[in-house]
Amino acid sequence: MKRISLELAQHKIELDITIPFAHQVRYKLNQNYVTIVKQKIDMLLTTKFIQYMEDGTWLSPIVVVPKENGKLRICIDFKKLNVATNKDPYPLSFTNEVLNIIIGYEAY
Repeated sequence: MKRISLELAQHKIELDITIPFAHQVRYKLNQNYVTIVKQKIDMLLTTKFIQYMEDGTWLSPIVVVPKENGKLRICIDFKKLNVATNKDPYPLSFTNEVLNIIIGYEAY
């Protein structure tokens, strides 16, 4: 994300090294969705939200899901990557609980 220092926040996914890399097979994409998916990927590359990688160790397919309003949601199927991800022993608190605790304070 723009203007966020890597020293302040940098996301890392800790993987179980005993699980081999997975190269999931690409799902067949509806021809009506191909141009929309290409436009979305080009936009994400242009804004540098994602970057092109020559060789990836984990490959996950794109899934396109139509929303109720007629627009499309473009998702990535991370099932196999999720299996290899070390689980966080400190899950996030419920949002409402956190908000109730910090109400009235200048900083959290």
